[in-house]
Order: sequence, then structure tokens, then C-alpha cells
Amino acid sequence: MAPTRLRALVIGLIGIGLLLAIIFGLRSFHAFREFRGHPPPFPPPPAAQAQQPETDVELIREWMTIGYLSFTYQTPPDLLYDALDIPPKGNEKKSLVELNEEYYPDQPGYVLETVKETIQLHLTNSSAAPTTNP
Repeated sequence: MAPTRLRALVIGLIGIGLLLAIIFGLRSFHAFREFRGHPPPFPPPPAAQAQQPETDVELIREWMTIGYLSFTYQTPPDLLYDALDIPPKGNEKKSLVELNEEYYPDQPGYVLETVKETIQLHLTNSSAAPTTNP
């Protein structure tokens, strides 16, 4: 093939590639603009958020985190951190077994048992609190 024909072929293929990129880029831009006005999915209904707290502390396992237990048993996370005498900062994502290995390596199961006792005490105190009707 002659160099001029080869050069024309390369330029033509590059032009077709650029044309395709522009066409699909404009289609993507148009689709993005259409979805910009749509809000994110709806939050869960209030009834699902107002569920009863779990009350059986024997269901607590070592893989659970303080945040998960706090939500499930509706217990303040600071109460659990204070009972364990550990700082909350940097420990939010650690499981109970990881906390035990880091802070109490010579006492296996200490964190799990302390968390169970603290949550049970909190649930007992919460249910024993008098309720007044106005």
C-alpha cells in the first residue's frame, strides 16, 4: 500500500473513532442529565426504624462490633466503651474479639462477657424505669 493511502486510512480510522467517542459521550451526558433530578431511594418506613430492641444477650457473638450491638440492643455506645475502659476513637469498626486481643490479651472472653453484662444491666434498668403519663 502506498504511504499516502496508508496515511489516509489511518486518518480516516482515527476520525471514525473520534466520531464514535463524541456520539457515545453525548449520549452518556444526556443520560446523566436526565437522572440528575431523581432523588435517592426512599428511606425505610418509620415502623421499621422503631422496632423493639433485642433482649437476649446470649445472642451476642465475638464477631459483632460495639456499633452493631448499640443499634441492635438500643444501648448507648459510650456506655459499652466506658464499661470496657477503652476509647471509642479508632475502635468503631473492630469486633469484640479484636478488642479483646488488643486491650485484654491475657483475659480471653473478657470483652464478650463484659459487654453482655453491661447490656443486660442497661436493659434491666431501662425496663424498670417508671413511665408517667401526662
